Amino acid sequence: MKNAIIIGADRVGAALVKIIDQSDSLYLIAVVDSNPVAPALRLAKERGIATDSSWEKYIDQPIDVVIETTGNESIFSSLREVRDRRWVIIPATVAKLISDLMEEQEKLINQLSTQSRKQDLVLRSTHDGMIAIDQSRKVTIFNKSAQSMTDLQNVDVIGREISELIPNSELPRILDSGVPEVNREQMLDNGRKIITTRTPMIDDAGNIVGAFAVFKDITEVVEMAEEVTSLKSVQTMLEAIIHSSEEAITVVDEDGKGLMVNPAYTRLTGLKAEDIYGKPATTDISEGESMHMKVLRTRKPVRGVRLKVGPNRRDVVVNVAPVIVDGKIKGSVGVIHDVSEIKSLTDELHRARQIIRTLEAKYSFTDIIGNSREMEFAVEQAKLGATTPATVLLRGESGTGKELFAHAIHNSSNRKYKKFVRVNCAAISESLLESELFGYEEGAFSGARKGGKLGLFEEANGGSIFLDEIGELSGDTQAKLLRVLQENEIIRVGGTKSTPIDVRVIAATNVNLEKRIIDGSFREDLYYRINRLPIFIPPLRERKEDLALLCNHLIQKLNQDYGRNIEGITEPAIRYLNEYDWPGNVRELENILGRAIIHLSFHESWINVEAIPSLNSNSSLSQKPILLPEESRSLQSQMEVYEKEVLQTTLDHCENNKTKTAKLLGISLRNLYYKLDKYSIE
Repeated sequence: MKNAIIIGADRVGAALVKIIDQSDSLYLIAVVDSNPVAPALRLAKERGIATDSSWEKYIDQPIDVVIETTGNESIFSSLREVRDRRWVIIPATVAKLISDLMEEQEKLINQLSTQSRKQDLVLRSTHDGMIAIDQSRKVTIFNKSAQSMTDLQNVDVIGREISELIPNSELPRILDSGVPEVNREQMLDNGRKIITTRTPMIDDAGNIVGAFAVFKDITEVVEMAEEVTSLKSVQTMLEAIIHSSEEAITVVDEDGKGLMVNPAYTRLTGLKAEDIYGKPATTDISEGESMHMKVLRTRKPVRGVRLKVGPNRRDVVVNVAPVIVDGKIKGSVGVIHDVSEIKSLTDELHRARQIIRTLEAKYSFTDIIGNSREMEFAVEQAKLGATTPATVLLRGESGTGKELFAHAIHNSSNRKYKKFVRVNCAAISESLLESELFGYEEGAFSGARKGGKLGLFEEANGGSIFLDEIGELSGDTQAKLLRVLQENEIIRVGGTKSTPIDVRVIAATNVNLEKRIIDGSFREDLYYRINRLPIFIPPLRERKEDLALLCNHLIQKLNQDYGRNIEGITEPAIRYLNEYDWPGNVRELENILGRAIIHLSFHESWINVEAIPSLNSNSSLSQKPILLPEESRSLQSQMEVYEKEVLQTTLDHCENNKTKTAKLLGISLRNLYYKLDKYSIE
């Protein structure tokens, strides 16, 4: 668990206190704010969390994460000055985004829960009796109206076989046959007469998972019909039953002309009785085919058809059945169920889950742009790798998209709902890398956290770990990594007990590992372990046919980043870009397009040749002459001479700024130091 501190106790701070206090991965040490009545301070005190007015007091404490919510630039700058203490600083903009996302998620979940409770209330409140059974013929739904009609109690019914409760129930037959029955009369054991519609419940795969019956008590109606012979009286009584239903009902005659709608129909569609009476059955259809007309043609009922109805285009599911008297069709009756609101909440929840999921693995294979044969082959190999637990080695130059492939492989594997941990092996100092990867025990070294610390392999247990720049690992770390891959277990720094883990390893490198094996800087046995499924990602110069697609994709991304509305790039500009070899690959292309967009005026909407920065001077490598082979020198020795010259020239150009030099050459800082030492460059 990592230690955290919140600086700023406003509304965002209070929200983050609640989130972190429930987290299993973060432990909140303190909340800091100069305002003693700030809401997050009061909340922290109530939960027994330390509060203070100054964050400087916590500089020497083992803090991993600092969340700065004030937005005060001076505070943020002060925090960055002490960043060598290994803090991860989360700025106010990111903190607010996280707070807003979590609040939105909670709001959507509450809305969905409220909607579910409303559905349960409708189920309990409807005047129609409802009974459902599962595949084992046991009762799963038995609403209040069903209890009233059958004189049975819900507590005595749920979980029992339907034949034990209602011996003459036809639901088992519906379960076996899968054929629905509409408006069938049935006599209950207590003497009540009901009219019931029975239907099988079918899942998306077409399997029958149960049966469902909706029924009304028509005992009184039948008794009155036997006493009253007037057709008008019978019609009035049937209309009263339909109008009292909470379900939206519509009735048409044999010609498809509207005969009757109930108030529930008007509430759902916005159409009144006068808008429907005598009008064609298609009058209320906004999108889709009229099911009334289909039933009149086929004389067969239809169920669960999605349509949009009414002027407001309400999304509904309809069930329609024919009315047949003495073998002749006299019309049809439709029952309409509203699904618009449920669908809207479901979509909102899905979008919220997608946003939260991007905090782990961000990309999928749809984010990999390219139709070239080389790129398609790499993607196919990566998709194959996603289906297996084998270690994947992503190989390619800097800027080709190795991390993008790693995300996509994880998100397409059966581990996609587990953690995806990213580690840049060149970005963590050698003294810390081993303890970060494998964790450490309490007292393993000076300053070790009490209770020890989980390593990144343990954090990724059950999921995937992405080891970028794996070629930069030291020999000792390589040996420990080899043990992890062979034995599927780790031993923490300072510990003796092994811990079993289940982690899928995805590695990446832009260096020649085979050459590293020859010069002794990379273990051959580790190479064979990680090279189970090598995937070579082609550089941009080998797939220039993808330039147009990449440009359009990157322009859309940059539009969002810069708040612009650039429509695209002209054909002459694409041809100009094709003439360049792109040593920095897609990362360099994004840089060039970003610079072009920045310098476009706001009335310009296309990137032309004039807007593109000079490509000849974009890379120091492009200015260097190509060395010709000499008879007395091997290719390897000439390449090393050229590499040394490039390093010296670039270092001089950057005024000995090694960080800038590494960035310009597209290599890691660790790799740069290795090469400087190799060629004895001061």
